[in-house]
Amino acid sequence: MQDTSFAIHPGKQKTSNDSTFQDIGSLVEFNQSNYFYSFKTERAHISVLFYRNDIVRVVMNPYNEPELGGSYTLELKPQDVDVKVEEHDEEIFLSTQKMKVEVQKSPLRINVYDAEGQSIVSEGKQGMAFNREGHVICYKEAFANDHYYGFGEKTGFLDKRGEKYTMWNTDVYAPHNPETDPLYESIPFFMTLRDGQTSGIFFDNTFKSTFDMRVDQTDYYSFKAEGGQLDYYICAGPSPKHVMEQYTSLTGRMPLPPKWGLGYHQSRYSYETEEEVRELIKTFSEKDIPVDAIHLDIHYMNGYRVFTFDGSRFPNPEKLISDMKEKGIRIVPIVDPGVKVDAEYPIYQEGVTNDLFCKYIEGNIFFGDVWPGKSAFPDFTKEQARKWWGKKHEFYTDKGIEGIWNDMNEPAVFNETKTMDVEVMHDNDGDPKTHRELHNVYGYLMGEATYEGMKDLLNGKRPFLLTRAGYAGVQKYAAVWTGDNRSFWEHLEMAIPMCLNLGLSGVAYSGPDVGGFAHDSNGELLARWTQFGAFTPFFRNHSAIEFVYQEPWQFGEKYEEVIKKYIQLRYKWLPHLYKLFKDASETGVPVMRPLFMEYPNDEETYQLFDQFLIGSNVMIAPVLRPGVNDRMVYLPEGVWYDYWTGDKLEGGKRIIAHAELDHLPIYVKSGTILPEANVKPSTAHEVDHMTIHIYPDEASTSYDLYDDDGETFNYEQDDYFSLNITVNHEDGNVSVDTTVNNQQYQPKWKDITYVVHGISSDVQLVYNGQKVDFEERNGTLSFNKSW
Repeated sequence: MQDTSFAIHPGKQKTSNDSTFQDIGSLVEFNQSNYFYSFKTERAHISVLFYRNDIVRVVMNPYNEPELGGSYTLELKPQDVDVKVEEHDEEIFLSTQKMKVEVQKSPLRINVYDAEGQSIVSEGKQGMAFNREGHVICYKEAFANDHYYGFGEKTGFLDKRGEKYTMWNTDVYAPHNPETDPLYESIPFFMTLRDGQTSGIFFDNTFKSTFDMRVDQTDYYSFKAEGGQLDYYICAGPSPKHVMEQYTSLTGRMPLPPKWGLGYHQSRYSYETEEEVRELIKTFSEKDIPVDAIHLDIHYMNGYRVFTFDGSRFPNPEKLISDMKEKGIRIVPIVDPGVKVDAEYPIYQEGVTNDLFCKYIEGNIFFGDVWPGKSAFPDFTKEQARKWWGKKHEFYTDKGIEGIWNDMNEPAVFNETKTMDVEVMHDNDGDPKTHRELHNVYGYLMGEATYEGMKDLLNGKRPFLLTRAGYAGVQKYAAVWTGDNRSFWEHLEMAIPMCLNLGLSGVAYSGPDVGGFAHDSNGELLARWTQFGAFTPFFRNHSAIEFVYQEPWQFGEKYEEVIKKYIQLRYKWLPHLYKLFKDASETGVPVMRPLFMEYPNDEETYQLFDQFLIGSNVMIAPVLRPGVNDRMVYLPEGVWYDYWTGDKLEGGKRIIAHAELDHLPIYVKSGTILPEANVKPSTAHEVDHMTIHIYPDEASTSYDLYDDDGETFNYEQDDYFSLNITVNHEDGNVSVDTTVNNQQYQPKWKDITYVVHGISSDVQLVYNGQKVDFEERNGTLSFNKSW
């Protein structure tokens, strides 16, 4: 071989220069055209566009004029923003009412400031660059007081400073440790909190990408991708809530889920027969434990073929689903993308005949092994395939099913790479691209196909969709669960920052497998996990084959009593949670929030990961270790009430909360109005009485109690109920004023019990201008009224 020309094969030479990043150089030419601004440098082309006066987009292409279309997730179009342009010898300024973009000319660097001139994002000695391999990178200056959050579904602590993350959707069964990366979701977005001011960056590139936040040695963080353009958006903030509103205006907001999607869900891999499911439902009923959905894993199918039921295991699925619905319980079947190769299987026949499967460029179909064995995979980048797949869900909706669970949609394949060959060529509606580029949007596009298909088929009802894989904007279609966790206390602890960072990445509807999926759970762990799960946006108990069953009653009466208490508590709190979901669908602000979202100027909140807020003013502090009955809780400034005892506590300090097994520390801030419903077996059983808890402070406070039918999209045509409750607390007296803002929908409940906390019995209570008599009990004052 040494005597042939192979000895001088160019691939044998050192290629270190190929991976060296080259700076884009200095400005050569600047042009303005309508709403975007073009900059040509010595080695690249850059476009700057304003989508709002607080959102700017920067696109760098090393080779050609930037491509400004083609995003798979973008919902917002550039707007006609009033931009003031100033050109000087050394820089160009592009200024809106909310932000100022400074473009330094030599070398070209982009710095962004707020309207007051404070730095939001800056480039120092390093900026945008690329290499010969087609990789693109952007460096930004990091400061000692920066904290980073988001990045979607990542393990580890809340603050991601010092970490490095890869975006490449990956099936990871084990382990889920702090260093496990990547996982199932790729959401290339993060926010920076600096001295109480917050900004966000969304890097809209679907290639494998990397965020390097290991800033303490370099004073820079970076984000890069293995192909495509450098295409990113800067959200100016200035608060965390502003950033969430800005980011979700770009990538979309979650639709309001059906109420039953917010109830308690029970799952296992697998409930394998109709008899087992019926016995399960019977036990829930006998034990008076609420439940809204039972999930069916892969064993319900005929040989793991999607869009089938196994006739021997589930001989009459229509009757089973109908009987369960009469009890107020839904079935949620799993649907994977892998279609079994079987010439007599109609789904496979249609996919082949209509050219709907992923193929190599030569035209042969890609096959990979998953649960059914040798399988083909729909090409969801093709509109025809998405519509076909969505329409196929008629198989389920005709049987009364209203919710679907998408799994294995990274896509997962049983091979060394864990996924589809990157050489596979996706049709992409006539603009072919490789799987190397579109891997990260495969699950997202499957979610789009499934959700839109179900929506079309359900005749006005809201679909429920759960997904394992996704990309930025996945919140438009599905709830996300955090994948195959384990029944370890460490995984219970890890679930809090995972869900919080998903919320900070636009995914307000998320949760872990309660109790842990793999390994053997136990009574204490399941009890503590259920306490936490009662306040996660998605609440599902799920366990794996060959491990112990972990339904609420599996570990004896001592633990069953505790678990039941907190599942019931979930149902008491559903009116408040539902209102928070409605808010999230309109603003993008998550239901489950880190403390810094409400207290961005309180440095004590920046790295708190083991407690969280529900909405703006309810603190949840789960116990996360075995045998622990006391834990430290930080209460920010203000007055807080112990939810269980009504005791008042001064904030701005840490306290020791005593928490026996049946106790979850919950604290409610003064100034809060909190609705609670009477507990029902499921959300299908209408609430018939409401209790409004009032925790007054010295200022006026108000709350809009929201309700609708919980099933349809009629609320979009103003078919909902809204009751404004305003409370004033002056000179020791309390006045409660209510106004019905909308009653096009009228809930079953009419009567409301108002409970006022933390005031003495010698006060005067006034309701809508009239003094009311009240009952004193356990330090509270209560009275009854009808809306």
